[in-house]
Amino acid sequence: MPLALFALTIAAYAIGTTEFVIVGLLPTVAQDLGISLPLAGLIVSVYALGVTFGAPVLTALTGRAGRKALLLGLMALFVAGNLAAALAPGYGTLLAARVLSAFAHGVFFSVGATIAAGLVAPDRRASAIAMMFMGLTVAIVTGVPLGTWIGQGFGWRATFLAVAGLGVVAFIAIAALLPAGLPKAPPTRLLEQARVLGSGRLLLVFAMTALGYGGTFVTFTYLAPVLQQVGGFSEGSVSLILVLYGLAIAAGNLVGGRVADRDPVRALTVLFALQALVLALFSLTAPLPWLALPTLAALGFLSFANVPGLQLYVVQLARLHRPEAVDVASALNIAAFNLGIAAGAWVGAWWWNRRSASAPHPGWARCWWPLPSASPCGAVRWTGAPAAPPRSRPDRPPPAARHSPQGGSVPEI
Repeated sequence: MPLALFALTIAAYAIGTTEFVIVGLLPTVAQDLGISLPLAGLIVSVYALGVTFGAPVLTALTGRAGRKALLLGLMALFVAGNLAAALAPGYGTLLAARVLSAFAHGVFFSVGATIAAGLVAPDRRASAIAMMFMGLTVAIVTGVPLGTWIGQGFGWRATFLAVAGLGVVAFIAIAALLPAGLPKAPPTRLLEQARVLGSGRLLLVFAMTALGYGGTFVTFTYLAPVLQQVGGFSEGSVSLILVLYGLAIAAGNLVGGRVADRDPVRALTVLFALQALVLALFSLTAPLPWLALPTLAALGFLSFANVPGLQLYVVQLARLHRPEAVDVASALNIAAFNLGIAAGAWVGAWWWNRRSASAPHPGWARCWWPLPSASPCGAVRWTGAPAAPPRSRPDRPPPAARHSPQGGSVPEI
């Protein structure tokens, strides 16, 4: 893999840490700011909504900017947002700071996915995207548990200061490793880019992304209090359990990227079905520690296994149906991921309020967790046939890639 991919991975690590570390800190933030747990959970929803609406708009507005300069500016914005969160005097200021970081997040991943795909051969695009998203998974393995430990020991503000330091490291990595003059799609007007929303197939994939990911975040957003109050785990053990969850996510991300390289449609169908089954199983095993841990490991494996395939799939469909706005389609899929996160966190808050008002372990309140993840399965098959890239003859180079003047390949799926 090119060294430039490692720069993208380092930045993804910093962004992944700030996005997911709040999950382990919800009880600490709620206690410090004097707010309820569901209100603290809305910090997750607000961040995700910032990505949802900021990613496509800002990606369109920055279409003429050089790719390297844009990524450097985004990491500077990311550092500023996390510093503001660390210094936030109250709940409202913290929400505003999180939105600022979210704007950098959305544009980075939408542009970064297309850059990653363009740095490698056509048959390794899903693996390249998986490599970039590996920064997210490694962040869950190491950054989130470490950030949770820092927050529990030194206060949640210290965690955001540490994340700002990670942003500085990512800025340096991009400046040092990412080549200048990266190719970019010709910029188009906002109205032309909005035509992406006129593609029924793309809209269906966006819905698959939101529902499949949102189903997981109903559970993941409130994983710390679920482990403590439902599973009976101690506060100190939560960070260790998050390490297990993150390791499973890392494995799932790698396996998902390799499987999606061969057949993204079939891979997504199977992964969504398995994810729904495991969520249904967790609704039964959550109160039983010896069963909850292996179920969480399986859920972690499946949570990110579909990410590379979904992102590659939307790029494939966009190049077939909306080739003039591939970056925007990629941004909208990132927005769909985060719309699912926002909706999942909100539904989780609703469930937690209902749980508090009812029996300690109301199985009926958890039995519908798998439904959002199950619903995309049929949709994948419906959109699948036209997305397969054409096979090339063995006696000539594959038509799915051309070479840029800088020597890199530019995907044309």
